[in-house]
Amino acid sequence: MATSFRSIESAQAPSAQGGYSQAVRVDGVQSLVYVSGQIPVDRAGAVPADFDAQCRLVWANVQHQLAAAGLGLDDVIKVTTYLGSREHAARNSAIRREVLGERRPALTVVIAGIYDPAWLLEIEVVAAVTRPEPGAAP
Repeated sequence: MATSFRSIESAQAPSAQGGYSQAVRVDGVQSLVYVSGQIPVDRAGAVPADFDAQCRLVWANVQHQLAAAGLGLDDVIKVTTYLGSREHAARNSAIRREVLGERRPALTVVIAGIYDPAWLLEIEVVAAVTRPEPGAAP
């Protein structure tokens, strides 16, 4: 069975506002990868001061974790973003759209106290593995 991703939007509920899908149906999946909340810290332990730099770093960290699993942004089916403050909502949306392009995963954004006060956001994703690992038995 071929893998397919399909955006779902009920006519009986509000439309998605802002570059995401209300639901995503995925058929033909091999397995799922759950990426823990990625934080705005680089390999050396540095945390950028401004929101835009933190958001871009978090997305880079998400992509590094996906790559380690043999996946990429095309495989993401769900994004959950935790923002430390509502004031960053518009920039978060703009950067997410820039990073994801035409991809429309299911999305949740939560305004929450973040573990470290220096962190302005945290992002976790779920990705669908649509092909076996190299060298894996069919």
